[in-house]
Amino acid sequence: YGKIAAVTNGMNCQNCHLNAGTKLFGNNYSAVASNYPKFRDRSGTIESIERRVNDCIERSLNGKPLDDDSKEMKALVAYITWVGKDVPKKATPQGAGIEKLQLIDRAASPQKGKWVYEKNCMRCHGNNGEGVMNENGLEWKYPPLWGDHSFNIGAGLLRLSRLAGYVKANMPYEVATYNNPVLTDEEAWDVAAYIASMPRPAKDISKDWPDISSKPFDHPFGPYADGFTEAQHKYGPFAAIIKKNKKK
Repeated sequence: YGKIAAVTNGMNCQNCHLNAGTKLFGNNYSAVASNYPKFRDRSGTIESIERRVNDCIERSLNGKPLDDDSKEMKALVAYITWVGKDVPKKATPQGAGIEKLQLIDRAASPQKGKWVYEKNCMRCHGNNGEGVMNENGLEWKYPPLWGDHSFNIGAGLLRLSRLAGYVKANMPYEVATYNNPVLTDEEAWDVAAYIASMPRPAKDISKDWPDISSKPFDHPFGPYADGFTEAQHKYGPFAAIIKKNKKK
């Protein structure tokens, strides 16, 4: 089988893309091959699957990009394409990606989220979000949620709607599913706020969102075109931001 390059912070794709990217709403891969190449507002360019994979490696795994022609990249693209092989072009199957949660009518609370974390998450992810390595000490059994070995500030999961939707449909791990969740919507939003409030690796995101008016409502870093604060973009409440941006 040979060896593969070590290019990440120790986490691997399956730490976020559950069941190798096949779990419904578990950061599911099924819509990738059918929708790429596609234009992405974050880069302001048309991106290939290879570019999207490297984005994930550099941001969510805080690692180094792969060459498009490397055996590792070819294997990843082949696998992702195989997962979505039966999906028609431009289609997005039910269960692809991450579940979209209903908004709550207040700002998400890191303080309330700390309680949710201690009750539901700490036993796997640790007192300080440090995660747990597997027996060989080379991979994460339960990934770190913040700190030096976690995803960096450029990762899409730092957006609260993404993180809350992911948590609601999948956590606690191997217990919750999207149609049989453990947490309420409010608990998911709050624990996402707690995780997002914690320190994590830096990333140069100065070239992200070249058209700042296209930033998502919950992108946590300014500048913005809508006049709302960075704190409100990070934690909410989001309804007013969405309403104003829809009027443009």
